[in-house]
Formats: sequence, structure tokens, C-alpha cells
Amino acid sequence: MNTQMLGIIDACTNTHSLQPLTSYRSIAALPFAGRYRLIDFALSNMVHSGIHSVALFPRYHYRSLMDHLGSGKEWDLNRKRDGLFIFPPMIGSNVFEAPSVFSQLRYHINYFLRSTQKYAVIANSYTVCTINFQHVLTRHIDTGATITEVVQDGKSLNMYVLETETLVNMLQNETYDFATIEDFVAYMAQFSKVLQYEHAGYVANVSNISSYFEASMDVLSPQTWQQLFMKERPVYTKVKDEPPTRYMSGATVKNSVIANGCIIEGHVENSIIFRGVKVERGVVIKNSIVMQKGIVRADSLLNGVILDKDVKVGPGIELIGDKNIPQVIAKGTIQGALMKS
Repeated sequence: MNTQMLGIIDACTNTHSLQPLTSYRSIAALPFAGRYRLIDFALSNMVHSGIHSVALFPRYHYRSLMDHLGSGKEWDLNRKRDGLFIFPPMIGSNVFEAPSVFSQLRYHINYFLRSTQKYAVIANSYTVCTINFQHVLTRHIDTGATITEVVQDGKSLNMYVLETETLVNMLQNETYDFATIEDFVAYMAQFSKVLQYEHAGYVANVSNISSYFEASMDVLSPQTWQQLFMKERPVYTKVKDEPPTRYMSGATVKNSVIANGCIIEGHVENSIIFRGVKVERGVVIKNSIVMQKGIVRADSLLNGVILDKDVKVGPGIELIGDKNIPQVIAKGTIQGALMKS
């Protein structure tokens, strides 16, 4: 019996509630947990579930996403057969309009017509979790469902399993043009068998700044870390060859994630520090996120802050936010007096 699955990642979602973090990148490319992007979780889940053909449908600011994914080598998707396929938006589409996912899928329908996989997994690009889609498929087949929806505590995770033929039939009928996959599933539920698969384990849906900050802080919990980053099911990401982080004399680090290539001279507590960050002497960073190549000059204080990539702070600057409304500093900006890089 053909139980192979095709992977479809809906990366069309955009939301103003994540700006300025999404001003120059899609949600899928949003940095997370020191060295990852949100897209890494969807891709890794599919690869670990035996899916060897994945179609990605981006729409907004997807240059950094394509740079991150490359040929798909890190996910073992740079294959002669199948592999990773990135399908940009339709020619002439208006990026300021609400995205019609179905019209974008229909535009690339040849991909689905040529596929040999009987089943399809549709996932979003902003959910942080570890899931085995083989288990979802088993329940889907056993129950004879038309669509199986992954939920947690009855709330949809916007992940679905269905027969590829079911999706193709709807795409070929141009009467239907659903704005989102959720609209498509809601329509199908009116006259077909849409059942639920209850997922156990940590889940975070990143939809705004607060949820992104909360999910990032959750990673600092050993229990959450163990559920997301399993040794037998690692989260793959783009590999960068960088030296180990240097902890200078007098540096203090407590309950934090520190990526490679950093220089730490100050105090870092309950925070996430991305690659290549420099924290100078006298700096105190608490409950904060500092993204790649950030520089925090001497005697500065950060608490409840998100620094996007290439931000420079200080010296002697105080930036204070809180967990509900963290202060976000946009990419490449300078806080304080003009500094030499």
C-alpha cells in the first residue's frame, strides 16, 4: 500500500503584529532559539516523518528565507528525485492584498499532478513543536477520514493530512478559491469526514511579538528544550562554521542560550544570545533576546528587550521592557551615541 507523504508548507502568512521583526523577512525566516529559524521545525518534522518531497509556498519578504534554505542540503532535501521545491508568488500578484493560498497552489498545480505520493501533509511555518506525521497518517487511514486535523486541547495547530487526490480535485475546480487552508478545511467539514488528531507535547504558535518572546523564553526551560530538541529527532538548520563562544574573565552567564562566535564579558541571565554577539564588560542582559552580530557596549542594561540582527547598543544605555510588551529594536539600528563597529 502506498503510504508515502508529500509535504506542503504554507509560508504565505504575514502579520503586522510581528513587526518590526517581519519588516524585512517572512515569519518562516524569523530567528529562534539562538541558531534556528521558525521554518526549521516544520521542515525537520517532515524529514523525520519520512517525507522526501516538500513544497514551500512563500509570499512576503522571502529573500532571507531562500538564503537560509538554499538547496535544502541541511535537511537532506537536495535530491535528484523529489527534494525541496520553493514556489514564489504568482507573477503579477499584489503583495498588499490578502494572500489567496489556493490560487498560489493552483498556479503550481503541475507539481501536485506529477507527484507520486498518495497522501499530503499541509503545515504552517510558524508553529514550534516536534511531531511525527507518520502517527497522524496512521490515524487518518484507520479512521477513513477525508482530512485529519492536528489539534492540541481541541485547538487547531493548522496542520493537516489528506489524500493528494482530494487536494488536486479541489484545485482543478476553479469555482473554489480559499484565502487560507483553514477556510478550505472548514468548507470540506460541511460534507466530508474531518477528524482530529490530538498532539501531546510542547507547542507554540508565533503570531505576535508577545507569543514570540514567550516561546523564546520557554526554550530556557529544560523540560521544553527536551521536548523540542530530541537527540533522536534533531532540528536541522543552516550550518555556519564559527568558532566557539569566548567567555572572558569576569563574565557571568545564568540560565541562557548562547550561540557560537560570541564574546561575553558582562552578565547574561535568562536570555538568548545569537551567533556573533559581543557583550562588553559591565553590561547586564536579563530576560532578553539579542540576535546575530549584535553589539552591546560597556555598562548598558537590557531587560525585557528584543534586539534584531546587527543592532548596536550603548555605552551606558538602558532599554527596559516586560514579558507582555517587550521592547523591540529594529534591525541594524544604533541605540545611543554613534559608535565604531
